[in-house]
Amino acid sequence: MMAAVFAARNGGQVTLLEQNEKTGKKIYITGKGRCNLTNACETEDFFGNVISNGKFLYSAFYQMDNRGVMEFFESAGCRLKEERGARIFPVSDHSSDVIHALNRQMEKEGVKVLLHTKAEGLCIERTDAEPDDVSGLKFITGVRISDGRVLPADAVIIATGGKSYEATGSTGDGYRFAQEAGHTLKEIRPALVPFTVKEEWCRQMQGLSLKNVSVTLKKEKKRIYEGFGEMLFTHFGVSGPLILSASSHYVKKHAGETVLLGIDLKPALSKEQLDKRLLRDFDENKNKQFKNALDGLLPSKMIPVVIELSGISPEKKVKEVTREERGRLIHILKGMEMTVTGTRGFTEAIVTQGGVAIKEVNPSTMESKLVKGLYFAGEVLDLDAVTGGFNLQIAWSTGYLAGISAANEDGQ
Repeated sequence: MMAAVFAARNGGQVTLLEQNEKTGKKIYITGKGRCNLTNACETEDFFGNVISNGKFLYSAFYQMDNRGVMEFFESAGCRLKEERGARIFPVSDHSSDVIHALNRQMEKEGVKVLLHTKAEGLCIERTDAEPDDVSGLKFITGVRISDGRVLPADAVIIATGGKSYEATGSTGDGYRFAQEAGHTLKEIRPALVPFTVKEEWCRQMQGLSLKNVSVTLKKEKKRIYEGFGEMLFTHFGVSGPLILSASSHYVKKHAGETVLLGIDLKPALSKEQLDKRLLRDFDENKNKQFKNALDGLLPSKMIPVVIELSGISPEKKVKEVTREERGRLIHILKGMEMTVTGTRGFTEAIVTQGGVAIKEVNPSTMESKLVKGLYFAGEVLDLDAVTGGFNLQIAWSTGYLAGISAANEDGQ
């Protein structure tokens, strides 16, 4: 939609093909239905949050950066607000407002939207070459759609998304189109996705959400990721914003490997400060059983698990807990460890890691280096970032650049 708006603004006669019954189905579910559409961070921080191929995005981002995106949506009638972590949302908390803004802009610019229209393949011709000569220039001539018709075009932008959340239309068709055009595909994997863990006690805390915790992901002694925020225990492992960001770092270099996830439940306190806090709590509850003395420290669902891990008898009187036992408890509170065995699949992944190899795409225009008139935008490319609005910013920036570049094709 972003590509269509700016292609039309720059003089292109634009048709948008949408296989669903409406536009923006994936936007509708982003940010739990609120749509975290970008992040108001500084430029250098933006690139620091990109997992794959950040340098490729320089040209696209500087032409349509986060400030430009915010101005675009505000001017399109979608008022915005900033929340924790510089995340940007619609004031209404409704992702539908983002979709309506894009639809209004497409209508204003004269974009023709064909719903229930599935693209089946690209029409590509070769010039200046004999049939067996691979050196000839390939160029786009149109798109084949599911009813057998061919829609002629001087430029085609593939903006199909990745493979995650197939129910929204992300069926991976864009990868097939790219490969049929001769492009290389970097292996695709689910990213921003929950972890599966080995420990059974994790499942005892299913449904428990933690705020203001820090996690560390390690492969042997090498630190893969460290972050602070919110997480959630599930029936299969762990999820939540903090875990999703950790998963993208894991998938990038350690997919399928077993790694350790450490959770600091009290990151604001040093071990010494936590010990003093425990001594105060224990002094106030010295005649209680240990299992009844942790209410002020931990959520009730977590208490039996922490007691089990500490090895301290739940019936033991608090005043009888030894210094060594207290040390074990502190060790768990500052570093509860779980064994990550892998991730969930594409149906639960927010984005797809991998995709069309960026070395075959011109970063200044988003045009294919292999087929004249063929452009790419968004998640179909080998680009992804952590949570916080960064992935949608990648989509807006690359969509904008692909749109204005495609409109400048000869013949529009």
